[in-house]
Amino acid sequence: MPTATFAARRSQLEAYFDRTAVDAWARLTSDAPVSRIRETVRAGRERMRAALLSWLPADMTGRRLLDAGCGTGLLAVEAARRGADVVAIDVSPTLVGLAEERLPAGVERKRLHFRVGDMLDPELGRFDHVVAMDSLIHYKPADTVRALERLAERTTGSILFTFAPRTPLLSAMHTVGQIFPRSDRAPAIEPVSVSALHRDLARSSALEGWHCGRGERIVSGFYTSQAQELTRGGLHGS
Repeated sequence: MPTATFAARRSQLEAYFDRTAVDAWARLTSDAPVSRIRETVRAGRERMRAALLSWLPADMTGRRLLDAGCGTGLLAVEAARRGADVVAIDVSPTLVGLAEERLPAGVERKRLHFRVGDMLDPELGRFDHVVAMDSLIHYKPADTVRALERLAERTTGSILFTFAPRTPLLSAMHTVGQIFPRSDRAPAIEPVSVSALHRDLARSSALEGWHCGRGERIVSGFYTSQAQELTRGGLHGS
């Protein structure tokens, strides 16, 4: 079961994305004009999505993928185009609704299964790959590790996730970020030490047999996030 702190933060995120900042996120995840600050966030998210997709097989026919925290579904759509059977889940009914509305023509709808709910729900089944892009960055490191343990129980190939690396620049940006209107502020992210995270993952008995593979940090204006690959049975990168 998720910890109390994980459940509490998940509830905050649901309220934020589904009520507080619906319009802001609808614009950010579209091609609509946004402020220069949000342009940097949009560009960073696009680069991060491309990086994570590059770590997945080009041909995913016959593979099952969980998009854990799918938002408006851009990564899920690309995975489906590669032939994957995709379960795309998010806590926000509004974002999932946008994902379904924006489904591009030509994408096989039968390959995409949008859900509203908990990405850790075991009822979602087993997967070859899991991607959690910017969906764990609001959780404390211990909760992030626990979430990865839960996902690993049902994953046979790789888990790709992102976290907020603890850097002086990112801390300064958080302070400056207070210029955002209060109604648009997201719940605080939880900066994580890269070395400490790797240590905690290595120490987890539930993640025995899993290894840290490729990593990539994306910095784009007000967007800073680090991608990490976890693989079962060996390293796929460095």
